Amino acid sequence: MRAPKTVFACTNCGAQSPKWLGRCPDCGAWNTFAEEAATPPPPAGGARPTLGAGGQARLYADVDMLQAERISSGIGEFDRVLGGGLVPGSLVLLGGEPGIGKSTLLLQAAAKFAQAVGPVLYCSGEESEHQVKGRGERLGVGRAPLYLLAETCTERILEEVERLKPALLIVDSIQTVYSTRLTSAPGTVGQIRETATQLLFTAKGRNLPTVLVGHVTKDGGLAGPKVLEHVVDTVLYFEGERHHTHRVVRAVKNRFGAVSELGVFEMTGAGLVPVPNPSALFLAERQVGAPGSAVLCCMEGSRPILVEVQALVSSAVYGSARRMTNGVDQQRLALLLAVLEKRAGLNLAGEDVFVNVAGGFTVDERAADLGIVAAVVSSIRNRPVRSGTAIFGEVGLAGEVRATGQSLLRVREAAQMGFTRCVVPAGNAAPDESLDAAQGRGGAGCEVVGVRTVAEALDEVIGWD
Repeated sequence: MRAPKTVFACTNCGAQSPKWLGRCPDCGAWNTFAEEAATPPPPAGGARPTLGAGGQARLYADVDMLQAERISSGIGEFDRVLGGGLVPGSLVLLGGEPGIGKSTLLLQAAAKFAQAVGPVLYCSGEESEHQVKGRGERLGVGRAPLYLLAETCTERILEEVERLKPALLIVDSIQTVYSTRLTSAPGTVGQIRETATQLLFTAKGRNLPTVLVGHVTKDGGLAGPKVLEHVVDTVLYFEGERHHTHRVVRAVKNRFGAVSELGVFEMTGAGLVPVPNPSALFLAERQVGAPGSAVLCCMEGSRPILVEVQALVSSAVYGSARRMTNGVDQQRLALLLAVLEKRAGLNLAGEDVFVNVAGGFTVDERAADLGIVAAVVSSIRNRPVRSGTAIFGEVGLAGEVRATGQSLLRVREAAQMGFTRCVVPAGNAAPDESLDAAQGRGGAGCEVVGVRTVAEALDEVIGWD
């Protein structure tokens, strides 16, 4: 009997080769080729269905706009990340580290969705039905039309979809599901691609919103080929640290809504609780008047959030000074320290610098530069930031402070949280009616101070001259 033909596929991008290669010629990744069974050609007349209606091409002006009605998941923060709710026929991929709370969040959403909309099919390939039921009892899931299925075969899952006709399908996780069309093991490139494609056609054909759970690699990216992220409509990342109670759901791709939207949850004994005011959560334990602490106005999608940036500068004990960060980019910190040395005259070559965003939050926008600089200089001079002051702005290599986007929302959030001063780039402090309203000319009392250089900003923040 002739042995089945095998190919080597890249686990990063899905490229195939008849022999093993050390480096993928498509994506350039090293040691990512794995052996798997070759995909058999489709039988004659058995071509896959298409997503469109078929037929001839249509003129752009003749295509009608379809405004799909979104369906609420029952959890406000989850709906915010999705862009307002689940879109019928959409395919959503939720990724995160093991034990972060992905299954907990989806089980809560499934129960609320079943009670408000209709039947939900929850397919688990990692846990038995009794294990899922045990978690549901801890979360207080009531008597809702929620169906549990412990199955890893794609065809069996689709048979249950045909029988139950649910309003929502959840598959936990995509790496454990396999298709009988292929002989390779679950989790391989071919199986993930085949399974995701079958679920995609089912979601689009039945107008069935589907949520897939995906594992992540050691680098923090979604496991499996990149084609998986291209197939789905929405990609969400579930982030958080085990030692903190809050969790963050971040959208990195969304065909039906804004990208980089953020939802904040708090992990409790009763499951994940939405946090409608994350600024109050991240500033709850802040020590007012402590040197090395600054309040930053950052943006996550369309949501302004106030976070505390902490810095500690001390003399280096070992030969070379250390730069350690938590929540901000370490390379960005090194650049800002170089700007302080060159443009502000500070000598930091022999100092250890540690920067932390309190609460385990991660800030990756350039508007955080001014907050980091203020916290570092506050620690060096041992002077606290002036009371009631919030900061944001991008720092350039010449020591200038550049304008950032969405300043109105940042200032408004600071005023609502009780801050009386906002040190902002001069380009964001130009006279404007909307900005005047946000800074409280009518009584809110939040003064907006524009600065052009790092030296001006430090003088306004801590009075360092």
